Amino acid sequence: MMGFAKIKNKLFFLPLISLIVLTISCNNGNEKEGLNNELNVAKAVKEVRQDIDRLEPPNWWVGFKNTQLQLLVKHSGITKATPKINYKGVTILKVHKADSPNYLFIDLDISKETPPGKFNIIFEFDSGKELMQTYELKERVRDGDSYLGFDSSDAIYLITPDRFVNANPKNDIQPALKEQAINRADNYARHGGDIQGIINHVDYIKDLGFTAIWSCPLLTNDMPKSSYHGYAITDYYQIDPRYGNLEDYLKLSDKLRSNQMKLVMDQVVNHCGSEHWWMQDLPFKDWLNYQENYENNGNLITSNHRRTDNQDVYAAKIDKKEMADGWFVSTMPDLNQKNSFMATYLIQNSIWWIEGAGLGGIRQDTYPYPDKQFMSDWAGAIMTEYPNFSIVGEEWSYNPLLIGYWQDGANNRDGYDSNLRSPMDFAMQRFIVEGLNEEEQWDTGLVKLYEGLANDFHYASPKDLMVFPDNHDMSRIFTQLNGDLVNTKMALSYMAVIPRILQFYYGTEILMNDFDKPGDHGLVRSDFPGGWDGDMVNAFTGEGLSDEQKDMKEFIKRLLNYRKTSNAIHEGETIHFGPENGVYVLFRKTDKETLIHILNKNEAPIRIDLTRFDEIGLNAKRVINVISGESFIWGNTLKLNGKGVYLYSTKAD
Repeated sequence: MMGFAKIKNKLFFLPLISLIVLTISCNNGNEKEGLNNELNVAKAVKEVRQDIDRLEPPNWWVGFKNTQLQLLVKHSGITKATPKINYKGVTILKVHKADSPNYLFIDLDISKETPPGKFNIIFEFDSGKELMQTYELKERVRDGDSYLGFDSSDAIYLITPDRFVNANPKNDIQPALKEQAINRADNYARHGGDIQGIINHVDYIKDLGFTAIWSCPLLTNDMPKSSYHGYAITDYYQIDPRYGNLEDYLKLSDKLRSNQMKLVMDQVVNHCGSEHWWMQDLPFKDWLNYQENYENNGNLITSNHRRTDNQDVYAAKIDKKEMADGWFVSTMPDLNQKNSFMATYLIQNSIWWIEGAGLGGIRQDTYPYPDKQFMSDWAGAIMTEYPNFSIVGEEWSYNPLLIGYWQDGANNRDGYDSNLRSPMDFAMQRFIVEGLNEEEQWDTGLVKLYEGLANDFHYASPKDLMVFPDNHDMSRIFTQLNGDLVNTKMALSYMAVIPRILQFYYGTEILMNDFDKPGDHGLVRSDFPGGWDGDMVNAFTGEGLSDEQKDMKEFIKRLLNYRKTSNAIHEGETIHFGPENGVYVLFRKTDKETLIHILNKNEAPIRIDLTRFDEIGLNAKRVINVISGESFIWGNTLKLNGKGVYLYSTKAD
């Protein structure tokens, strides 16, 4: 087994990764070499050969805290071979034979003194046959402490890449992949969006006030249908060629970094796609959960999706097992992270992408579904190597108790520490939608927002939660709020000022909706207008947008660009007052700035008593309306001319 490393009292299997700037898959002839291809070539290598069908991770880096690395070797009959390495600082600790004769797992130690460079791994057979694989250890571009994740100062723009911009139609059809057709009339077919389309519009996203981009998965999904969404990965080390290649992904990361923006990668450790390359020859009998059912053509056991089983002290064993081990859906095999080789494979893959692509964060899909201890080990391994990094986990729960359980630092009675900095705040999202849709009464309406935020006492770090109006799996916010423009502005502004990391879904700025079939995934993930040649509407230029859409776009631009520079929002004290007469007032405050956020449900003009807020210390101070630019002196009363959001700041003083 791999050597153990201890993180926050958790043990985890961690061979570490350094990203790939050479080739993204050993047997992938379509991928271009990375940016550092010519650097650090070892003088000792006289012959470069790639005899092995597949070796992963395809390369590594020197200089990690954890010095161990586990290589997965896939080649016909490879268990009969003995691997040998002759390179300074690299030691073979152990060689593991898999249940399949076509896999070896090699444990290496890479000492602190190991120089970067290339070396050959020799595979010797008793027959005298010899195979050779040239492997590279690269020098790290920067140390782990310099990888900065997202935080409460960030606003993240989520994109479904197939539906954003088709900048390179030449890569739409890939003859080697199963799903060929491009059909924009079919919401579940591929439409052709790609990485270059995102690169071309980084400036648009930055101009709106966003500081990071999260794209749904870009790794190969070689599935026969609905491959566009990206969550049925069939190769963890390859960019899907219909989106581009590794070089394109690195260009996107570089462009974001040069604009002081961050790239967040969507990853999936719970499951893969049923067409993953290893499904035809699984290395171990327990590589998957319920593998015997799959191999014997038995009934596939799908998850019961009872995520409370992770915390429920009364939960039946069968319920726990079916929750964690059941397949997410029949086309997404459930990976068994209790198999130490699988656990190591997934941890290494995540760090490999961080290191090579210079990521600014990871969004981990279906966070409560994998083995719970593994998720702590996985996140702990990443945060040990990159202590300033960020991971956001999808816990789709409306119960703050469950959301808080998954956050690092939670005082959980069972002693569980997730090492996860940022759960997603589905509870707050629901409170906001319900509160804005409901009539104002004692226990409905704006009080839902007020009491939802009051739940922050439960969280280890509320400002590290991620809040969002919607995402790629739920109905769009404009639809959820019944097409009410004012309510939508109130929801977005509230999310932007409370102590949270903020995420918007592409198209929110132009009121994209799914009115025709609310919640339908294909419709929720509609094409961004202007992303294809011939589109009648172009949201990038504004051509063809309605006045309402233009108004929302300008509102978001002003809101987020103000947010970008407001330390009161990033770090300030939060004080809010219980809603009265359909008005809810919240303050964010530092020594240098006070932000005032007012939500007003009243259609007719209303005057509110400002003396109620005297403890904030605003009397006789000038405040400016962040959206309109108008200002006034804070006195005893304030007239609100109608329903909407009123956002003021003392920052101009």
